[in-house]
Amino acid sequence: MQLNVNGRNHEVDIEPEMPLLWALREAIGLTGTKYGCGIAQCGACTVHLDGEAVRSCSIPVSAAIGRRVVTIEGLSRDNSHPVQKAWVALDVPQCGYCQSGQIMAAVALLHKNPKPTDKDIDAAMTNICRCGTYQRIRAAIHMAAGTGKGGGSIIHLGSGSIESAPGISADPAIQA
Repeated sequence: MQLNVNGRNHEVDIEPEMPLLWALREAIGLTGTKYGCGIAQCGACTVHLDGEAVRSCSIPVSAAIGRRVVTIEGLSRDNSHPVQKAWVALDVPQCGYCQSGQIMAAVALLHKNPKPTDKDIDAAMTNICRCGTYQRIRAAIHMAAGTGKGGGSIIHLGSGSIESAPGISADPAIQA
C-alpha cells in the first residue's frame, strides 16, 4: 500500500485493517501521534485526513489510501505554525502527552472557523487532557486566531496575539 503522509508517499507492507495510528508510528516511524485510549475517545491520536481531524486509532489504514494524511510532524518543520507558537507562548502543556492531538484538533477548528468563540472552541475541542490545561488550550486557540481574547485563562499576554508574546512573531521569518 502507498500512504501520502505529510506530503510524502510511503510504501507500507501492512494489513489494510491495521489502525492508521500504528501504520504512522510503527511502519513509517512518525511517533508524534500518540496512543491514548484506542477507542477514539481521548484524541491523543488526532491527525488530519484530507484536512479533517480524525482519531487515527479507529481509522483503518485502508481508509487513508489515496488521501492526504498530516501528522504533528507535518504541521511545520520548525514549529512555526501559529497554533504551535501560541502553545509555546502560553506554556499550554504540562505533561504534554495529549498535546499533539490537541494541536491538530485546534488547527482543524481554525481552518473551519478562523475566529471561534469560547463556545465554538469548547464544542470542537473534545480531546481529553488529563492535566486539565483546557483554559490554556482555549487561550492559545484565541491567540493563534488573533481574536485578542484570553479565553478566561489565568495566563493572558497583552492583546492576546502572537505578536505580543515575548520572542514570538507571527511572521516565521522573524524569530527572536
